[in-house]
Order: sequence, then C-alpha cells, then structure tokens
Amino acid sequence: MRYKLWMVAAVAIGLLVGAQAHGQNGAAATAGSNAGGPEAASNLGKQANYADLAEHQRGGLHFTGTVKVEGGALPWDPIPVVVTCNGVAKYRTEADSKGQFTIQGSRAGSELVPTKSSVNQVTASQLVGCDVQASMPGYKSSTVHIANQDIMDNPDIGTVMLTPDSAAAGSSTSATTASASKDAMKQFDKARSEWQNNNANGAKHALEKAVKLDPQFAEAWYQLGKLQEAKGDKPQALESYQKAVAADPKLISPYERIAELNSLDKKWPEVTSATDAALKLNPTGTPQLWYFNALGLYNQGKADEAEASARKSMAMDPQHLAPNTEQLLAVILAGQGQLQEALQHLQNSLTYLKSETMRDLVKQQIAQVEKAMPQGGSQ
Repeated sequence: MRYKLWMVAAVAIGLLVGAQAHGQNGAAATAGSNAGGPEAASNLGKQANYADLAEHQRGGLHFTGTVKVEGGALPWDPIPVVVTCNGVAKYRTEADSKGQFTIQGSRAGSELVPTKSSVNQVTASQLVGCDVQASMPGYKSSTVHIANQDIMDNPDIGTVMLTPDSAAAGSSTSATTASASKDAMKQFDKARSEWQNNNANGAKHALEKAVKLDPQFAEAWYQLGKLQEAKGDKPQALESYQKAVAADPKLISPYERIAELNSLDKKWPEVTSATDAALKLNPTGTPQLWYFNALGLYNQGKADEAEASARKSMAMDPQHLAPNTEQLLAVILAGQGQLQEALQHLQNSLTYLKSETMRDLVKQQIAQVEKAMPQGGSQ
C-alpha cells in the first residue's frame, strides 16, 4: 500500500530550521551508533573501566587537534573534520579559522545538537582506535589515529595535513584568487582580517571593493554572498554566489548556498541543478548537499532518487547537523508504503530535534502514520 504522508508544512518549516542550522559554525556534540574502540570491547589491562573513568572527568574526555593546509592559508569556511570507525562516520566537527578542532565527549554542549541522552550517542572514549581526517574538496587529507591513551595523557592527537589534489574536478579554493590583482587581493586580505575581528560591516565593505577591482574574483564574490545572506539580503547573496560560480565553475562552495536559497523559494529544478553541479565536482558531497539534493528530487516527484540521496546524507551525518534529513526520509518512505520504517525514523527524529515547531510537526506525522498502519503495526 502506498501512503501519502502530508509534507507541505514539513518542507516549509523544515527548510527554515535546516537553513538556520546550516548557517551556523562551530563544533558539535557527539552522536552515532555502536562506535568501536579497544576499550569498548575489553575490561582488561590499563584501559579497564576507561570509559567509566572518562565520564567522571569534569566535562568528559575530549581530544583536540589541528588542521593545516600545505603551501597555503586556511580557508575562510570552517573545515569539516570526520572521525571514522571501521570505515563508518561516527563523529563530525569543524576546525576553526586557526585550524583547531575539538572532539568532545557526549556531555559537552552544542549549538546544533541537544544534550539530551540518546542510545545512539557516543562518548569521546568510544572513539579511541578510530581515524580522523579533514574534508576539503580539492585536497587530500592525512589520517590521524586516535591512540589508546591513558586517561591522563595530553588530549592533543596531532595535526591533520591537507595537500592539493591535482586530480580533483573541483575545489574549495579558486584559481582566480592566485590571479587576482594586487589591489583586489589587498582588499580580500583586509576583509578576512575584519571578519576575524568580528567586524562584518568592515569585511563586507572590503569585499565589495575587491570584486569591483576584480569582477572575476570568485572567492571574494562567495564570501561577499555569505555576509549579504547573514544580513538577510538573500536576493543579493544569491546574485553574488551566482557570480562566484560564473567566475570559476570549479569552485564548489557557492553551489550549496545557491541550492539552499532556491529551496527557500521552492525552486526545485534550480536546487537539483546546483547540487548536481557540486556533486559532479565532488562526488563524496556533504550531508547538506545530499539533503538538498534529496529535497529537490522529492519535490519533483523523483522519490527513489530522493531516498538514495537522503540515505547518503544520513550515513555521513551521525550528529544530524542537517536536522531534517531523517524526517524527509520518513516522508519519502511513507509515500512508498514503507510505514514501519517511516515510523521508526520519525520516532528517532524526536531524540535530537531542538525546534518545538518541528517536534510538534513530527509528533503529528507519527500519529498520522500510526493511524494508517494495519492493526498490529505491520504494513
């Protein structure tokens, strides 16, 4: 049986919540499932009761590290840092403007993820034995192994190095930056300095000068668009992002912003066009890119393709930083008659959604699915 779970309100509200979350930066708290580490499977040796001891530390166990870019400066955007255990993503965080990142324990707070306990949460101690890499399109990342440390060891796990990948189709940096005029580059550097000093107006003013001096300066257009978007000028921001990709179609970063702004206006072909372009340049993608790709496809009646994209987003996003993906997947599954799995995803969404508006919406959807299911809960 195919079943149409109402989604109009879900998409409209969900987009707003998602847009706010995607626009925020900073490290996130942990979430995942069945993370493996040497201490998780054994109570022997010096690691006996390791996780229990760690949880009693003030603030919980954590690890720190640094990301560096070989032969270049760090980008303006935060660099995603991913912890994988046996090839499965278990934790995501971001390196700041100085390249520093923190892997927090489950007790750490977060702007994006609630501190409410969940069976899917992992502690930092459960990530011992796992691998850490940075994720920046156009660059290859070294791997840092989280060693099986004594609880009193220095939490610094070392440096993750990013090196240019000449074989990459797209990049987080643009060739137009290296070819920018001296005066335009001076304004771009000034803008970054102003931005780091929390002077958004000064940064915006300097970037406006940079693109006027060099209209082909793709990264300047992109950063200008971000500042315009932050000030609520979405039409002007969209125009700046479009000028960025026109100046350098291989610069990946603007495509995600183009997709998100078009999704707010329900311009679904434009959403999928932007995400498809980004995923062609970087097939790995990001949780947010796959989320918007799924959303665009679903709203164009391509449910099977949308489901595949939503599942890819979720697999990359153990902490649900793209907070509506699981709820979107549930709607897609309900439309395909897979009510039991849809119900499970909706129920799981309630363990991490922070917005009361979204939580109320999901509760209504749960009631709707339960009512539609045959007696006994089977499809």
